[in-house]
Amino acid sequence: MEFRHLGRSGMLVSEISYGNWITHGSQVEEEQATACVRAALDLGITTFDTADVYAGTRAEEVLGRALKDQRRESLEIFTKVYWPTGPGRNDRGLSRKHIMESINGSLRRLQTDYVDLYQAHRYDYATPLEETMQAFADIVHSGKAHYIGVSEWKASQIREAHALARELKIQLVSSQPQYSMLWRVIEGEVVPTCEELGIGQIVWSPMAQGVLTGKYQPGQPPPAGSRATDEKSGAAMISRFMDDDVLARVQQLKPIAEQAGLTMAQLAIAWVLQNPNVSSAIVGATRPEQLQDNVKAVGVKLDAEVLKAIDAALDPIVERDAAKTESPAQRP
Repeated sequence: MEFRHLGRSGMLVSEISYGNWITHGSQVEEEQATACVRAALDLGITTFDTADVYAGTRAEEVLGRALKDQRRESLEIFTKVYWPTGPGRNDRGLSRKHIMESINGSLRRLQTDYVDLYQAHRYDYATPLEETMQAFADIVHSGKAHYIGVSEWKASQIREAHALARELKIQLVSSQPQYSMLWRVIEGEVVPTCEELGIGQIVWSPMAQGVLTGKYQPGQPPPAGSRATDEKSGAAMISRFMDDDVLARVQQLKPIAEQAGLTMAQLAIAWVLQNPNVSSAIVGATRPEQLQDNVKAVGVKLDAEVLKAIDAALDPIVERDAAKTESPAQRP
């Protein structure tokens, strides 16, 4: 495993992070989820990303139990707040009330005294940003989190939050956006802004919900049991990539990967790690062997010819329009 600084902070994170958005507490049984966490640790992954909303808070519980015997100082545990975690009117958003109650719930479920990174899971248009940032500052100053981050925020929102964080003497160090060969919307504004401000990207879905592994074939139904067939595990999210033209072009990546000595999944992960603003790429797994394959992308340097061949295969289907944002219902 290799490590990178999270933004301009002093904290190092593993180039591959283990995330449990649609696995722990829902898609796989706890025994299998724990096996995946153990495999991640054995492979040198030290960075684990979750959120209070995943699997209705169960994902944090499963991760907490899986990591409870590990040396806490050797891990980087990240979680998030924003999406509804209960039926009440205040069980959502980035109000001071919800943030303060949510951090306590997350720490309890994760069985830890602090998280290394506490992230705003979306921007809250109904709450003044000053209120949100003051709550985050109080959490950091109380020792319940070391750093703060955001997920799927626009460049202008990140800039405003960063300025407030400096005033409050806390460190906003990360952005967690979707990023892959097929989805490059952050390259236009978010990445340049974050490079300027010293903020690193922790990217999710580097394999475009599995499409970039090549397992979905144009003109054929999705494989049984795949994410595209499971409404509970992101089928709505993956639908944006299930066009036959997209799938046909993705198949053109196979010889490129083979020539580089990589699987298609490894090529996809290695591609996002070529971006120097990316601190870590989040991968999930339902089986330990998936992680064993994924980590082989660490340290891979793709030469200019390979990058050019990837662009030639995928253009013009690559999404670069930052104005096209995902539906809130598609990914919590």
